[in-house]
Amino acid sequence: MKKTSLLKKYILEDGILVMPGAHDALTAKIVEQAGFNALTIGGYAASASLLGQPDLSFLTLTEMADCVSRIVDIVDIPVFTDGDTGHGGVLNVRRTVREIEKTGAAGMFIEDQVFPKRCGHMRDKQVIGKQEMIAKVKAAVDARKDDDFVIMARTDALAVNGLEDAIDRANLFFQAGADLIFVEAPTSIEQMQQIVAKVDAPLLANNIEGGKSPLLSAAELEKIGYNTVVFPVAATYAIAKVVGDLMAELFATGTTAGFSDRMLSFEAFNRLIGLDHLRSLERNYF
Repeated sequence: MKKTSLLKKYILEDGILVMPGAHDALTAKIVEQAGFNALTIGGYAASASLLGQPDLSFLTLTEMADCVSRIVDIVDIPVFTDGDTGHGGVLNVRRTVREIEKTGAAGMFIEDQVFPKRCGHMRDKQVIGKQEMIAKVKAAVDARKDDDFVIMARTDALAVNGLEDAIDRANLFFQAGADLIFVEAPTSIEQMQQIVAKVDAPLLANNIEGGKSPLLSAAELEKIGYNTVVFPVAATYAIAKVVGDLMAELFATGTTAGFSDRMLSFEAFNRLIGLDHLRSLERNYF
């Protein structure tokens, strides 16, 4: 089955789909080896990893497409990724979809923030008009070559215009052709329940550790009625914490010996990245 069709199947199945975030090929490989059926790549984590910068629209389309391509190349599970605002108007959205689809990703999303956008859990967001975003959704759907390539529409209107406007936008975007809907940053379980009750579409939940939304388990979100949940920054936050602790240890002691129980060994890391398989493949040529 095509990865696009597989991702759509996972989204529409009865059980909730859990997609951890990966910001590079190494974290993607770890996600896959842990047994997950799909993964996501967010602009927040990619901006941090590639640029060392916050999610403020610094990352270009070509930089993001390159990041996605490297991840798709190293894993066999479907990859769902971030298209930000589509990088401009409707014609830019068309190009964004085509460039992301060429990477081999199984789906992507676009959002209704004003450019330059910011992380959905940051303050002072602005959103474009409903009709402008509807046009973007239609352009995205029209641009894809594979009808199963998943297009998700995200709205950040809840923090700007309130819950009712966000719900109205969500339904309009689904009617415009989006396959999956994401109402960003509900601040309570009650808001989540209203979104699920009033939006007639498959829905995604976003778990940001320390963000504005309640941090619920996949089982809790499934009970509310969500179809899929992403954990887009958990790995990035964990890596930042562990590397920070490692550098503090090295700076203080001049050695990493006291940190070895929190690191993979040389042999374990080589197994993780598939060294033995590649060496075996190499020997076949001689």
